[in-house]
Amino acid sequence: MNQSFSIVQALFDTKAIRVAPADQPFWYTSGTLGPYYINTHFLYGNEANANALLSEIEIAVKMPLELPHILTEMIMETYQQMPVFKAVIDSLIGALDGVEFDVVTGGERRDFFFSIPVAALLNKPHLTILKDGQAFWADKNGQNGHEVKANELNGQKALHIADLVTEASSYTRTWLPTLNRCGLSIDATAVVVDRDQGGREILEDAGVKLIALTKINEDLFKQAQLAGLISEQQLDQIIQFTQNPHHYMQAFFTAHPAFLNQQIAIGGKAEERARRCLEQGYGEI
Repeated sequence: MNQSFSIVQALFDTKAIRVAPADQPFWYTSGTLGPYYINTHFLYGNEANANALLSEIEIAVKMPLELPHILTEMIMETYQQMPVFKAVIDSLIGALDGVEFDVVTGGERRDFFFSIPVAALLNKPHLTILKDGQAFWADKNGQNGHEVKANELNGQKALHIADLVTEASSYTRTWLPTLNRCGLSIDATAVVVDRDQGGREILEDAGVKLIALTKINEDLFKQAQLAGLISEQQLDQIIQFTQNPHHYMQAFFTAHPAFLNQQIAIGGKAEERARRCLEQGYGEI
């Protein structure tokens, strides 16, 4: 791994983290507002590359027996051509020193950006887990796929690779139960980003250690501000948000009383999220 590699710099260079202007926060799907947005898969070199691979993944999940074979070649080509993506994958592998596992697992969809190259580079089988809990095994070459039966992998240990963890809901809802059904044990998972919203503690309660390349917290954004990646005003907004998202939103609506009306007038997703925001008791029409 390149010792000068900075995951913080990489997140900003690829726009995997975008920070909003102080008076133009981002909508989140939940109908809340925030000053930054994370698209971890943009670390695949850039947004265009990431969206192209995501489209390929959406096709490949319809053929899960072939998915690792279909995706491995194109992902490994990007690994060779995109220094930032190579550095991220090399950093993930470096973070696994001392972790014992037999199978690399990844969940639909963005996990595959990272789980598939880690499996390929470490010559490990890959277990593809779909959102409905189906699991498909492929050998270290991404071939000879088959659907895994209950307890088929008894005695083997999994390492789950994910793009990020927030509250670990995908783990508790699907990934961990599926591994258990397949007979796999798991005591560690590796992610690029820990959003520091309780996921680490939930995983620890389940007996799973979280290994993350970085944590999204005030320290990360302070590093970014010192590096000139964001302004002091943007940093102030982020600190307000991380300390109390509810108060952050209330303060924004007080300062911008026409915002929700404007968003509803735009229509589409903006209107949908503005109305969801109103349903939660924020703002006025």
